Amino acid sequence: MGFHFSAFALTPSDVPMNWDWYHNEFLGSGSYVSNTWRPTSAVLRVEDKRFPVMKHMPATFSSAPNEWYRWSNDLRKDPDIKILLAIDSASFPLGTGPKLSEIWHSGYYPVVWTNTKYKMIYMNMGHNDIDYEHKTNKDLSLTLANELESKLILDALLWLGDRKKK
Repeated sequence: MGFHFSAFALTPSDVPMNWDWYHNEFLGSGSYVSNTWRPTSAVLRVEDKRFPVMKHMPATFSSAPNEWYRWSNDLRKDPDIKILLAIDSASFPLGTGPKLSEIWHSGYYPVVWTNTKYKMIYMNMGHNDIDYEHKTNKDLSLTLANELESKLILDALLWLGDRKKK
């Protein structure tokens, strides 16, 4: 189980120890391309209600504030990747900047997925809003302070701990 920064890489091949395998094969995401800023809530859409981890999730729900990532690889084109949650178009525009590139107006952004070759799950959640501008570093939100996201994490842990292969 990985969260947020565990998938971050600007150039995986520049990192020793075969991180290309980790980012391109295991995660399937490739390199980090961009993010939204400030951390903000998004409407998330369940992409595969039949997958065991998604059984308690409604079709759509609002997340806790988070910084959302975009990847170099289109996960929809990888036959081994099963996308479980994605940002719903009702979220756009997503982010407040200050850079215009940190505000997304359209697109497809998976935020939770698994790789069918491995018993793994990645969740983009994990970066709450922090007051960096005034140098207080005070938490302005709690990323995992969401009952549905907590249930998702617990269901993912139970699925990962199940002795069945997949």
